[in-house]
Amino acid sequence: MNRLEETVSSWPVAGATLAGRTRRVYDRLAAVYPLSTMFFHSRAHRCALGASGLRDGMNVLEVATGSGEMFRRLVRANSGGMTVGLDLSPNMAARTQRAARRKFPAARTHCQAVDARHMPFRAETFDAIFCCYLLELLSAEDIVSTLCEFRRVLRDRGNLTMVLIGQNTATFNAVYKVLGKVAPAFWGRQVERRVPELIESVRFEILHDEVVVQTFYPSRVLVARK
Repeated sequence: MNRLEETVSSWPVAGATLAGRTRRVYDRLAAVYPLSTMFFHSRAHRCALGASGLRDGMNVLEVATGSGEMFRRLVRANSGGMTVGLDLSPNMAARTQRAARRKFPAARTHCQAVDARHMPFRAETFDAIFCCYLLELLSAEDIVSTLCEFRRVLRDRGNLTMVLIGQNTATFNAVYKVLGKVAPAFWGRQVERRVPELIESVRFEILHDEVVVQTFYPSRVLVARK
């Protein structure tokens, strides 16, 4: 077992992986999930895009598109490039694709249902990768696999921009712990404090680290370079 695997082996996880249950839950909630983004996530999305270093004309990948709110921001900012979106939930991916094509019919976009642990792309395909609120839903081993996949498909000197659920207030942490136990496939568990070490362990350099709060919901925005 290497150092990275030792770091995550002690993390609390409900079962080996939540991937199957998570896919089913988010498929069912695809129609209403945009409300969560509107009330809790949109400010962090704006900050992430602003800090990312994204330039128009890039090949951009978003992993875990969810409701597609961040994906549409990326398409707008990258109108001359190619923007690809992935989500484990087929319904989420389909809704994101329809909304992006309706709003930006001339843009080069593509969304599909893909497992982030095993992405169907060649090495160094993308100039930039974005991932918001995904790692909380993965097992410890799957977090490592996903970060390694990010590094594989990202070009040298490319940026990985991540948004994580924050852990900076005791009250929020206590509430989230209860919610995670009640519905782990939807809420997952907080991992924000340990993720920077994992990012650096797979040979990324952290360039930006910021906490954003919206409607009492804390998010942590990280930008790291390969």
